Amino acid sequence: MNWERIEGNWKQFKGNVKEQWGKLTDDQLDVIAGKRDQLSGKIQETYGITKEATEKQIAEWQSLQKEMHHPK
Repeated sequence: MNWERIEGNWKQFKGNVKEQWGKLTDDQLDVIAGKRDQLSGKIQETYGITKEATEKQIAEWQSLQKEMHHPK
């Protein structure tokens, strides 16, 4: 699933993001508003992990969204 689709439907994906990264607050998710770079920055800041680790987690989460919204 491409990121533009996630960003365009952020309200629908916000719950899934919260499940994956539970330390992020609703206010933070509202500010992020589906912007991938902002999500990455908040995950790095909140969880104290590297940009590389964050990008890997986001990529894995993004691929799971594709499976969830388009089951085989």
